[in-house]
Amino acid sequence: MLLLGIDVGTSSIKVSVVDAATQQCIASAQYPENESGITSLKPGWAEQSPEMWWRHVQEAIVKVHATKKYKPNDIGAIGIAYQMHGLVLIDKHQKVLRDSIIWCDSRAVSIGNKAFQTIGENKCLSTLLNSPGNFTASKLSWVKENEPAVYEQIHEVLLPGDFIAMKLTGQTSTTISALSEGIFWNFAKHELSKEVFQYYGFDTSIMPSIKKVFETHGLLREDVAITLSLTANIPIAYKAGDQLNNALSLNVLQPGEIAATAGTSGVIYSVSDVLAFDKQSRVNTFAHVNHTEKQKRLGVLLCINGTGIMNSWVRNLMGAQLSYQQMNNAAQQVSAGSDGLYILPFGNGAERMLNNANLQAHIHNIDLNKHTPAHIFRSAQEGIAFAFRYGLDIMRENGLTPNVIRAGRANLFLSDVFTEAFVNATNVPVELYDCDGSVGAAIGAGLGAGIYQTEKEAFVNMKRLQYIEPVKSILYNDLYKEWKQLLETKIKQA
Repeated sequence: MLLLGIDVGTSSIKVSVVDAATQQCIASAQYPENESGITSLKPGWAEQSPEMWWRHVQEAIVKVHATKKYKPNDIGAIGIAYQMHGLVLIDKHQKVLRDSIIWCDSRAVSIGNKAFQTIGENKCLSTLLNSPGNFTASKLSWVKENEPAVYEQIHEVLLPGDFIAMKLTGQTSTTISALSEGIFWNFAKHELSKEVFQYYGFDTSIMPSIKKVFETHGLLREDVAITLSLTANIPIAYKAGDQLNNALSLNVLQPGEIAATAGTSGVIYSVSDVLAFDKQSRVNTFAHVNHTEKQKRLGVLLCINGTGIMNSWVRNLMGAQLSYQQMNNAAQQVSAGSDGLYILPFGNGAERMLNNANLQAHIHNIDLNKHTPAHIFRSAQEGIAFAFRYGLDIMRENGLTPNVIRAGRANLFLSDVFTEAFVNATNVPVELYDCDGSVGAAIGAGLGAGIYQTEKEAFVNMKRLQYIEPVKSILYNDLYKEWKQLLETKIKQA
C-alpha cells in the first residue's frame, strides 16, 4: 500500500507518496515552484487565501502523479501537515469568509496581552500553559472587534489543516493539538477553555468536532477522487501542525527527545510529560501528536519567525542570480564571525521569544571597504544560529537539558556554515536525517489508518545521515556574546 502526505506550507505545498512497507519516499512534488505570496495590507499583517492552498494542493498532487513512479489507485490513506496558528473562517455552506490570518501576523498582540492580564497570568499559564498572545483565539477576537459582519457569518473556525481535510472530505473536525495551538484548550480540565471563550465572547459551537490526531477525519469525496485520480473513500487519517509533524517525522515522540527545523521559521521542539510553562510565555507548550489525558506528551516550542525568510531576503537582495548552494559556498569563503558583521534576523513580525517585540531586522558594523555579499550571506546564517542559541537558553531556564538535537537535512541545515554555527553556538550535537514534512504526514497517515500498529514499526527503517559535534573552541561563544549585546540594546530601545 502507498501513503500520500500533504504539507501545507507558507511558501508552497509539498506532497509525497510513500511505500508503507519500507517507509521510503517514491515520489515528491512541490507547487508552486516559486514561493507563494503573503498579503500584507498593513505593517505586521500577513494573510493568505485558503482557496489558494486548496488549488495548490490539487496542482501538487497532479504533478506528483505525473512522475508515473506509482499507481495512484494504490494510495490507501492521506495525512496532512500544515502551517500552524492560521485562522480559517467558514460559513454554514463551507465557504471561506475572508483570507486566513496566518502565523506570522502580528495584529492581535495587544488583544492577547490584554486577555493575559484580565483572565489572570497564573490562570492562563496553569491551564492554557501559554499566554493567549498572538495566537488563533486572539486573531479571532480581532475579527470580532473589527469585522463584525464577517464574524456574524461564522459557522466554524478551522486551522489550515482542518480546511484542507474539509475540502478533501466535505467534513469538518479538529484535534486537541490544534485547539491547544490556537490557545482554546484547558489542559488542567482537558476541555475547551471556558475562561477564553467567556472572555472573548465566543460560542463553543463554532468549534468543529474533536478527533484524535491519528484517526479518520473523513473519507475522500468521490468528486475529488475523480479530479485527483485517487480512490474514493480512502481515509484522511492524520492532521498535525507542521512543527509537531516535523518532530513526528524525526521520531521525536517521547519525553526528552528534541527536534529542530530551520525553514521559513526556525523551531526547537522538545517533548515533555509535564504540564509546564514559561512564566513569560516566550516559549510555548502545545499538545503533541500522541498526547492524551492519561499519557501526557507536550511539545515545548521555541519559534523564530525571521529564519528562512532572512536567508532568502539577503539572497534576493544581494545575489538573486545565485542558487542557495552557490550562496552557501560563497559564505564558506568567509571566516567565522563574518569579519565583525552582525545581523539580527527579526524582520518577520512579532517574536514570541522576545516578549512579542517586533524589532525588525538589523545589519550592524558594515565596513564598505571590507564587507562583500559573501559576508552578508554568512552573517545572516550566523545571526539565525545565534537566535536559536538565545531561544535555547530560555528553554534551558525552564529545565531543558538537551544532549542531542535531531533535524532533517533540509533548508538551512543544507548549509555547512549554518550547521556549524548552530552546533557550536548552542554547544549541542546535531543528528541529521533524510526527513521531510510531507513524508512525515504520510507516515502519520499510516499510523492513523492502522497500517502501522506501533510508532516503532513506523520508523523501523529510519537511518541517521550525519552526526555533528561541537568543536572545543570558545570562538562561537564569544561571537554570540557580542551578537547578544547588540540584541539587548535593540530590545531596550524598543
